[in-house]
Amino acid sequence: MLKYVLQRIVLMFFTLLIILSMCFILVRLLPPVKLPQGDPHTAAIELQRELLGYNKPLLVQLGIFYKNIFLKWEWGVSDKLYLGQKVWPIFIEKLPATAIVNLYSILLSIPIGIIFGIVAALKKNSWLDYTISTSTMVVISVPSFVYAFLIQFFFSYKLDIFPFQMKEGTDFFTWDMFVSMLPAVLSLSFGVIAGFTRTTRAELSEVLTSEFMLLARTKGLTRAQATVRHALKNCMVVIVPAIFGEFIGIMSGSLIIEQIFAVPGVGGLYLNSINGRDYPMFMLLTSFYTTIGLAAGIIVDISYGFIDPRIRMGSRK
Repeated sequence: MLKYVLQRIVLMFFTLLIILSMCFILVRLLPPVKLPQGDPHTAAIELQRELLGYNKPLLVQLGIFYKNIFLKWEWGVSDKLYLGQKVWPIFIEKLPATAIVNLYSILLSIPIGIIFGIVAALKKNSWLDYTISTSTMVVISVPSFVYAFLIQFFFSYKLDIFPFQMKEGTDFFTWDMFVSMLPAVLSLSFGVIAGFTRTTRAELSEVLTSEFMLLARTKGLTRAQATVRHALKNCMVVIVPAIFGEFIGIMSGSLIIEQIFAVPGVGGLYLNSINGRDYPMFMLLTSFYTTIGLAAGIIVDISYGFIDPRIRMGSRK
C-alpha cells in the first residue's frame, strides 16, 4: 500500500509539471499585458519581468519559473489585477471564502442526497422511485449557473429572502454572512444532491438483491435491520470516496458561481486573471486547481483500502 501511494505521488508530481509547463508556454506565447504609464508600480513590474526572463527564450523562462517556486516559493507579482502586489498573499486571503462556500455545499448535499437515494432504492420501481430518478436526471442535466439565475430571480428578487450577492468581509461564521452565502451554496448543491442520490440508489439497489442480504433475512433480521447493518455498510465503499470527488468537483464548478454571487474567493479571481492576462496570478491558480484535482484521485483510491480492508491498492497476487 505504501509503495503504491509513493508511486502515485511521484506520478502526480510529474503530471503536474507537464500540465504547468504546457500552460506556462501557452500563456507566455501571448504578448504581456501593457502596463499603465506613470503608475509607481510600473517600474517595479518591468524590473520583475526582466528578472523572470520575459525577453529570453521560453525554456529559459520556464526554468526561472520553477527555480523561483521550488527554491524561494516566489510566484511573482500581479501584472494587472493587483498591480505590483505579490500574488501568493492575495491567494491565501481569498482561499477561505471559496473553501467555506464549498464546504457548506457538501455538508448540505451529502445527507439529502444519501437519504433520497436510500428512499428510491427501498421503494424501487414505485412511483416514488420513478419521481426521484427522473428528477435526478433533470437536475444533473442542468448547469449550476442556471440554478444561480433561478435562485436570484425567485428568492432574491421576487421573495426578497436572500441578498443578490455575498456580503463583504472576512467574518464567515456570523448569521448574516451565512445567509448571504446561501444562494451560492444552494446553486452548487443541486447537482451534488442529484449525484449522491443516483450513486446511493444504484449501489443500494444492487446490494439489496445480493445473496448475503437474503441470508441475513433468513437468519431473522428484518428488512430495516439488514439494510442498516449490512447493505448501507457495503454501499459506503463507493459513497465515501465519492464525497472527496464531489468536493473537488464543486471547487472546480464554483468558478462561475463565485462570479455570479460576488463571492470573494479564488474562483472569480481565476476567471479575472484569464480575462486580464495576469500571468503570475493565472499560473498560481492553475497550479492550485490542478494539484487538488490530482490529489483527489489519490485520496479517493486510498480511501477504498481504509473503508474496506479487503481492498489493497497496487497489491499483487
